Amino acid sequence: MCGRFLLMAAGRDLARRFGLLEEPDLKPRNNIAPTQMVAVIRAEPDTLERHLDMLKWGLIPFWAKDPSIGSRMINARAETVAEKPAFRAAFKHRRCIIPADGFYEWTKEKGKKQPYLVAPADGATFAMAGLWEHWKDKEGNVIESCTILTTEANEAVQKLHDRMPVILRPDDYDTWLNPGLGDPRILKPMLIAYPSDAMTLSRASPEINKPGPA
Repeated sequence: MCGRFLLMAAGRDLARRFGLLEEPDLKPRNNIAPTQMVAVIRAEPDTLERHLDMLKWGLIPFWAKDPSIGSRMINARAETVAEKPAFRAAFKHRRCIIPADGFYEWTKEKGKKQPYLVAPADGATFAMAGLWEHWKDKEGNVIESCTILTTEANEAVQKLHDRMPVILRPDDYDTWLNPGLGDPRILKPMLIAYPSDAMTLSRASPEINKPGPA
């Protein structure tokens, strides 16, 4: 799964790496948790221009009666995302990138939860595959929310957990973000585990066990 991650990159670096029209003004965050607002990159349907917005982490399906369902929708399994009622419409039309510099997983050591940081070996900011949704209540209040796709963990991450976020290759960004391309036969081959030899695992401070500020 992916239940905590960090994004420390400066706005100018995100704009350059992901082809954003404007440099976002973001504070570095080393401990992002579910239900918090997270940076999400989307493409305009007509122009495909990319922009960054802040969405709530935990997808609320458009048909949901209660937004609290989002707290149970922080991840979507890549293997079933095209069929699950909560995700299939978003998978077809509302895909996004969630940038990160690493994610956390835990193991037990001496009876205590020990967090580990999983990050690319080259230190580059990467793109987690995500979906987003637009939900409106009876009073017209809108919540835009997102979820992170997961797949089977690679050999390195399996030491900590059997799932990991889908990390997209830069060559796949255009296709993934294009809302006009919704064929699972094109999209699902992208949803694979990042190579083990391109990742590093390192012990993190136990302070990570407590979610950081939103």
